[in-house]
Amino acid sequence: QVQFVESGGGLVQPGGSLRLSCAASGFTFMRATMSWYRQAPGKERVLVATITRTGGGTIYAGSMKGRFTISRDNDENTVYLQMNSLTPEDTAVYYCNARDSYGGWDYWGQGIQVTVSS
Repeated sequence: QVQFVESGGGLVQPGGSLRLSCAASGFTFMRATMSWYRQAPGKERVLVATITRTGGGTIYAGSMKGRFTISRDNDENTVYLQMNSLTPEDTAVYYCNARDSYGGWDYWGQGIQVTVSS
């Protein structure tokens, strides 16, 4: 069974930092391109960041580059998202995503709330 344990979310003040983690099980982690998406209230789900199988390549959506950093630990089957200089616009539910690099499957976590507010 596929399982994602997402943690690290919560309430932070503007300018603060947060580190999300997603521990995965039930599939071959090394086959997966890992991503973080987010969905703000009343908005569509959008890509935040993507990391390739070995961690050698990363992609960040627009304004996230320079503030957010995605990383992965293949020994622990875990992907991380370090978020710095947070603003209220970063408030959203953040979702962990695993996509088979061979096109066989596509899995999603339940999502974790991040709220940036003073």
